[in-house]
Amino acid sequence: MRRFAILLFVTFAAAACSRHTPPVGRWVGNYESSEVMVDARLEILPNGQVRVSAPDLFDIGEVSDDDRAAMHARLASDLADSWDQVSPRPMDFDGRVFRKPGGVAPQMEWNPSSHEMKLVFYFGTMHSIHIAMHAVDDFRGDPWAD
Repeated sequence: MRRFAILLFVTFAAAACSRHTPPVGRWVGNYESSEVMVDARLEILPNGQVRVSAPDLFDIGEVSDDDRAAMHARLASDLADSWDQVSPRPMDFDGRVFRKPGGVAPQMEWNPSSHEMKLVFYFGTMHSIHIAMHAVDDFRGDPWAD
């Protein structure tokens, strides 16, 4: 019985030591290609919960610079207007990668050495994109302007 108690203690101690503390803060980022625009906000709370929102536009095609600027403004407005409704949610964090609880697919990638954060954005059956995020003290209305 004593051996079992010691084994149980060692197992719990190892599990407690292997927990990684996620980086607390706020990040913004955006992505643009000829077909896709994404505007993203990410906040990691002190309790480890994550708030993330990434409105997007697909199948953009050939548009003028003025139309593209209007699309950027629309994404920024959608993001700012909906941010208060984004609920915090738990994520599994292994020290580098955030995943949905019990999930396999990376949702965010953190480099603890360089303090770089990337949001992994999935759209349909197409490939994923990694959006480079940059840390901010607070969220402003238009991340495209940064």
